Amino acid sequence: MQLPDLDALHAPYRLVCVAPHLDDAALSLGGMLAAPPASAAPALVITLCTAAPTTDYNAVAREFHGQWDLESDDIVGQRKREDRAAMAELGVDFIWLEVLDAIYRCPTAYHSRETLFAAPQADDPLIPFVTGLFAGLRRQLPQARIVVPLGIGEHVDHLICFAAAQHVLGEAAWYYEDIPYVLRPGALERRLAALDGRWMAQPVTINDGLTAKVAAISAYRSQIGELFGGAAPMERQIREYAAAVADTGGSAERLWRIVP
Repeated sequence: MQLPDLDALHAPYRLVCVAPHLDDAALSLGGMLAAPPASAAPALVITLCTAAPTTDYNAVAREFHGQWDLESDDIVGQRKREDRAAMAELGVDFIWLEVLDAIYRCPTAYHSRETLFAAPQADDPLIPFVTGLFAGLRRQLPQARIVVPLGIGEHVDHLICFAAAQHVLGEAAWYYEDIPYVLRPGALERRLAALDGRWMAQPVTINDGLTAKVAAISAYRSQIGELFGGAAPMERQIREYAAAVADTGGSAERLWRIVP
């Protein structure tokens, strides 16, 4: 079910996934998010960057738009329709917070791949916004496991979420592996090496949720070609990685947290 805003939160959520963009939750945490037995509490996806841009596109935005398989000029509208279908496949509640994506929010600062996959600008308005979001979630949903991107790949929106969670939630925060970036050889190791503290991995079995995860990712038809090269390669890569991170066979997703 889509909720209009954070004030509409009404359930004792077992899991809250904060996603910078409209496909991040399904890609990285879809198996864990997939609808549990009726006796279990539901999951919630909060997606930040869902607002439609109103200014001219910069060079990197035009580059991305050219790579996406879009059926109309309504770029954000089409991506929202995909997201709504994906959330239905997972059976979760979800909220769109209507913040602009980095390439639309700060078009002169994040104007190339090099500037987009790098340290965020100190005056980026997403920083105080996300800091306030986590402070509110801690008050509203004190029992929920809040999971945010680990920042693999170093996209600025992912890095901002990571840093705000560390600042506000501290050791209570959990972090998911950012797909597709974690699929690149050595990407996870480079990210962990750049972080302070001791980090512990926790694989979570998703045998019952893997099919729903693949179906949810498939809903993002505009993105699959650019991210994976097509639907069949996507399913193969998702299933192979889920098997690779499982402890004792089957399929898993892996969470990370700082060891106290």
